[in-house]
Amino acid sequence: MRIDSTIYAERRARLATQLGKDGIAIIPTAPERQRNRDSDFLFRHDSYFHYLTGFTEPNAWLVLAGDGRATLFCAPKDPQHEIWDGYRLGPDAAPDALGLDAAFSVDTLDAQLPKLLENKAAVWYPFATHKGLETRVDGWLQSVRARVRFGALCPEEQRDLCGPLDEMRLIKDAHEQDVMRRAAQISARAHIRAMQLSARMLREGKDVREYHLDAELLHEFRLGGSQYPAYGSIVAAGANACVLHYRADAAPVRAGELVLIDAGCELDSYASDITRTFPADGKFTGPQRALYDLVLQSQYASAAATKAGNRFNDPHEAAVKVLAQGMLDLGLLDANKVGGLDDVIDSRAYFQFYMHRTSHWLGMDVHDCGSYVEPTQVGEVSERKDPLSNEVIKNRPSRILHPGMVLTLEPGIYVRPGEGVPEQFHHIGIRIEDDAIVTATGCELISRGVPVDADEIEALMRA
Repeated sequence: MRIDSTIYAERRARLATQLGKDGIAIIPTAPERQRNRDSDFLFRHDSYFHYLTGFTEPNAWLVLAGDGRATLFCAPKDPQHEIWDGYRLGPDAAPDALGLDAAFSVDTLDAQLPKLLENKAAVWYPFATHKGLETRVDGWLQSVRARVRFGALCPEEQRDLCGPLDEMRLIKDAHEQDVMRRAAQISARAHIRAMQLSARMLREGKDVREYHLDAELLHEFRLGGSQYPAYGSIVAAGANACVLHYRADAAPVRAGELVLIDAGCELDSYASDITRTFPADGKFTGPQRALYDLVLQSQYASAAATKAGNRFNDPHEAAVKVLAQGMLDLGLLDANKVGGLDDVIDSRAYFQFYMHRTSHWLGMDVHDCGSYVEPTQVGEVSERKDPLSNEVIKNRPSRILHPGMVLTLEPGIYVRPGEGVPEQFHHIGIRIEDDAIVTATGCELISRGVPVDADEIEALMRA
């Protein structure tokens, strides 16, 4: 096993400086999880652990001291076990392969951890992410306390490691950006395949189901070298597109209806996240095209607002302004009842048709870590009453965008039948989502390998 260990060594060194010279951090990977009798779910490592090690085996722990010394605990070599479950790196080979200072068998974890914790001032670990981790830390600290009569010092502080790690992961370096570009390219090809399959099968008079399109996505993900889908794919035909977290199922894909696909692959631990909405047979109807073009214009507005120096909320506010005006223009909202644009935004009347945010961070997790509040202004708090729920909400200034941050831009519109809702728009759900890397002057949309313009989509599906 060979990886570029210098990337992970540099990250560990940066983190170590934040632990304090007498601090120590404990980071486990994810546990294996049983799916049913004699069968486990496909293993996927913990993102924090992998970010610091590049190691993908289960049953492993990283211990990082404030002086930068890194120790790995991993599964020992076991020829008989490896016959069944595959190669293990083992503690003897791990230091050289991963650029670590030491490695031990995970079987010795409970014996070794108290020794590593002894005479440290603070122990750091990710809070509320690994069930039972707090209890294990308490047990190791209890073993250290048992030695205080012999002069041992026990850590007096327990601190959340998520804070400093989240800040590190929020800015993607050149290596991470390159992986995410490649992931987006694979996912874009998958969306194209699904679009073309839908139109081709309908032209041939075949029965088309959501799972046919889902299969095409998965095929292209693996064909491109992706290890997993980044999340459960949404393939929603017709009215199903108005269900935000719908999953690919067996519903028929019919000519004259739209299909919404929200799907992205994970490549080398980094996610992509793309949504496209297209006519199943390759031709938008008039009402579909009107709503589609509205959502697309709102996404263009959100992209224009995505640049260094702007706030995280700016793309959402830009999208909402376009969508709200469009809802008035198309008659989805009655100006005689809801007022003008400012009234619609202030009252959140648009929420009937657009009920989610426009962006989230993207990285190793599809909803990646990182605060959405600007750290330098966290104490600037104001309160407002939500006009829909009457809940009192505390507002803090949203995050200032910096080059290297990666976020999604995903406005949408979802029209369910209701009083006063024009019938021609009933059951139409549209979302357009791209992945954006913030730059000094704007943003790079890395997922535009699949078109968004309605005319280009129709041309693609005729091919």
